[in-house]
Amino acid sequence: MAVIDQPQTAEQAVATCHLRISRDKDADGAQHFDEFEVPVHEHMTLFDALRWVQLHCDPTLTLRHSCLHASCGTCGMRVNGREELACVCALADYGDEVTVEPLANLPVEADVVVDMDPFYDRFPDGHPIIRVSEVLPAAEPPDDVEAFVRLEDCIECALCLSACPVAACDDGFVGPAALNAVGRLLEEPRGSYRDQLLEWIAGPMGVWLCTTCAACVEACPAGIEQMPTIIDMRRALVERGDLDPLL
Repeated sequence: MAVIDQPQTAEQAVATCHLRISRDKDADGAQHFDEFEVPVHEHMTLFDALRWVQLHCDPTLTLRHSCLHASCGTCGMRVNGREELACVCALADYGDEVTVEPLANLPVEADVVVDMDPFYDRFPDGHPIIRVSEVLPAAEPPDDVEAFVRLEDCIECALCLSACPVAACDDGFVGPAALNAVGRLLEEPRGSYRDQLLEWIAGPMGVWLCTTCAACVEACPAGIEQMPTIIDMRRALVERGDLDPLL
């Protein structure tokens, strides 16, 4: 999917945007921002604007992307303090002043790109990062079912971890995406590791540490509702006698 051909000058654009982009730390180890005036097209996304800067102002700007339609989750960043996928973030929604920063609660690799390894390290052992569809190509849903429902909507973009206030205070917390992965595995009838998974989430850095503030729900680009899963896991722990270790 190609980037929209954006206007080259302010005269060709419908508006301009003052874009502040977080860059690598300077010699003193402090974060700094580079600022750019970007001509804005009517349907311009944040990623389009960042690419415009990269192509016309500063080729050293580091970006990460792949699908450009909110499926891969690789272009996550914070926009005016809010977690977004840059490829589908409408620049017009943020007005004339836009500040772009890397996701929070993860190490910064360069500019607005973070190291995702600590995010994946939070998942329980054996959790596959990439899962193929289990629906056969020739499969058709039953007559009384309109379509198959995909239960694995998490794109593992780490926006939820960035938005999580608990992860901001304790980097040992497994985080919303990992808890969602466990909840999904617990719901699978063939799951033979149920006890192992429950023991994993019962620890001090597991499901009990969540405050149920729903910041992860608000940040999730896939619309995943975490709270029912969190409550169900806590209920399962209580039923087997695993109470909150922090109490």
